[in-house]
Amino acid sequence: MRIERGDWALGLKPDLGASITSLTWRGRDVLRPAPDALDSPLAASSFPLAPYANRIDGGAFVFQGEAARLPATAGFEPHALHGVGWRSRWTVVSAGDGTIDLVLAVEAGPEWPWAWTASHRLTLSEAGLEMGLSLANEHGAPMPAGLGLHPYFAVEAATRLQLSAPRIWLTDAREIPSRLADAAGLIDWSDGAAVADAPFVDHAYADWDGRATLLHDGWRVDLTASPNARWAQVYAPRGEGFVCVEPVTHRPNAHNAPAGEDSGLTVLAPGGVLTLTAGITASET
Repeated sequence: MRIERGDWALGLKPDLGASITSLTWRGRDVLRPAPDALDSPLAASSFPLAPYANRIDGGAFVFQGEAARLPATAGFEPHALHGVGWRSRWTVVSAGDGTIDLVLAVEAGPEWPWAWTASHRLTLSEAGLEMGLSLANEHGAPMPAGLGLHPYFAVEAATRLQLSAPRIWLTDAREIPSRLADAAGLIDWSDGAAVADAPFVDHAYADWDGRATLLHDGWRVDLTASPNARWAQVYAPRGEGFVCVEPVTHRPNAHNAPAGEDSGLTVLAPGGVLTLTAGITASET
C-alpha cells in the first residue's frame, strides 16, 4: 500500500507486522527504506510493538502469582522480543483520506497466555505522519501490557540526534537492563550528538520528555510521543545508516522488575485499553 499527502509519501505492508516500508518528505528518506523483497520487519522502516516492547529475560516471568514461559524469539535467544504484533498479519479495516486503520486479534496461546486485540491507525497529512496504537485486554483476567513503536530513522554522514533523557538503563552481557545510570555513562544526546561518532547503543533512556530531533544538513525530522512513552529505546549500530528512537511505555524486561519499581508495565483489567501515540514531522533549517 502507498499513500501520498502534500510533500509526504508512505509505504505500508500490513501482512508483515503492519510494517511501514518507506516514509519520505520532499523526496528525502525520513525513515530508512525497506528492500523491495522485504521478508522481515527487522529490515522495514518501522513497525508496532504489542503486547510488550523489547526483551523479556529468558521469556519467563511471574504475573500475579502465575508463571509465564514464552518461546524464545529466533535470533534473540534465550529472550522473547517485541511481542507478537510485529510477526503477525494485520487486517486493514479502512483506508481513505490519508488514514489507514489496521487491527490484529490474538487468542491466548504459547506466545502470550492472554487474549488481546490491537488497533493501529496511521494518518498521513501535509504536516507529517501520526501513529496511534492501542491494546485491549480481551481475556477474563488481568493482563500485563505494554506498547511501542520501532521507527528506523535514516541518517546522513553529519546527522545529529537530540533527545532529552537524564538516565539510561545499562545492560549486562545478555542485553538485559542491570542498573540505572546517568546518561553520560554511555552517551548523552540532550545537546545533540553525531550519530556516526556514537558508540554502539541499544539501551533504554529513562525519564524521556517525549521529543527527539534528527538534525540533518539543511533539514530536520522531529519525533513526538504521548506522555506515557517515558522511555526511549535507542538503537544506534555503527555504520548502518539509521538510528532507532523507539517510544515505549515500559523499560525492557519490565515484567521482571523488582517490586515497587516504576517500570512502566501496565496491568490491564478485562476490557481495559492501553494507548500510545506518536508523530513525525520535518522542516527545512
